[in-house]
Amino acid sequence: MNDLLVIAFRMIFLYFVILIIFKLMGKREVGELSVMDLVVFVLIADVASFAVDDPERNLFESILPMIILLIIQVTISFISLKSKSIRDKIDGDPTTIIRDGVLLEDEMRKQRYNLDDLFQQLREKQIGSIQKVAYAFLEPSGNLSIFMKDSLPPILPLVVDGEIQRRHLQLIDKDEQWLLRELDKIGYKETDRIFYCCFEEGKVHVQMKS
Repeated sequence: MNDLLVIAFRMIFLYFVILIIFKLMGKREVGELSVMDLVVFVLIADVASFAVDDPERNLFESILPMIILLIIQVTISFISLKSKSIRDKIDGDPTTIIRDGVLLEDEMRKQRYNLDDLFQQLREKQIGSIQKVAYAFLEPSGNLSIFMKDSLPPILPLVVDGEIQRRHLQLIDKDEQWLLRELDKIGYKETDRIFYCCFEEGKVHVQMKS
């Protein structure tokens, strides 16, 4: 009977501990979880199961690995927030699968993304023609973002956290020299202090870091 009470207490206690940990880790939809998030969630679940299965085990010893995982996750998230390149390495970067109605076979092969996967996601979004698709991006979460030729173009940041996004420049048929010239025209000599820059409706829009 005592063991049952201990298990019940630990279950309730760990529930609130895990709830607090997930709260501190930040808000994300389930479909947007990165590989790092999934690894942390699985490890926390395993650690919690050990704590419940073994009533004799010291409760602090069970919670300590969870706290360490939380510290690792928060630290990596903070570093990722400051660096786009590190963020891309951890979370991944969207991959262009379709451009102007043409399938990009090399990009699909790199992501091990086959035609059956593509057609399924197109059907789910009720897209009946690849030729009418302007852009389709395979997101790091595995979701497919689609922009039709008759709709507004996708948001393609050209500078993020001071770093020029050369892949995005290629998508709009521009290069780095063009971007620097456009920034110079509106009074921006360096990109280091730029938080966000995009090209919309024929104009370059800039927001500086706070």
